[in-house]
Amino acid sequence: MALTKVTSNVLADNAVTTGKILDDAVTTGKLAAESVTSGKLAVDSVTTSNILDSNVTTGKLATSSVTSVKVGTEFTTASALTAAATIDVDYTAAQVFTLTPNANTTLNITNPVIGVSKVIVVTGAGGTNTVGFTVGGAAGTFNLIAGEYDDTAALKNFIQLMCVSPTEFWYSISQIAV
Repeated sequence: MALTKVTSNVLADNAVTTGKILDDAVTTGKLAAESVTSGKLAVDSVTTSNILDSNVTTGKLATSSVTSVKVGTEFTTASALTAAATIDVDYTAAQVFTLTPNANTTLNITNPVIGVSKVIVVTGAGGTNTVGFTVGGAAGTFNLIAGEYDDTAALKNFIQLMCVSPTEFWYSISQIAV
């Protein structure tokens, strides 16, 4: 008996079933181009653990598919800071930080993210307190664009801080117009 290559015309209809295919036997190279569509993917089959970072590209995202509900909490939450002489401000923890200082205060920025701005609302305590900055416990560069901190009781200071490098920030301070 001569050995013959098995072709589709030699196989009976429905001879190859899911149960007869070994796990991991179907690889990307064995799939016809454009054969796997979003309609053929089960909703539960695509998980974070089986998607390569390089497979998710801007072109594969539907217009308006990334909403505030789908971004990290660091872009959608506020966090109240506890008054102290030095306060760590985790750049990845919230979008808005609030504080009422009880002494001169240094806001120590941790986990800075280049290109991301944060808001710090500091409510004056009614004294002569000051607010300054460090990054990772070191001086860093903090470029004041406009405004100045005012510690008048109950006066809110809106501080907008933009990270331009791991150790450099630009910021402005403003108060509610009267």
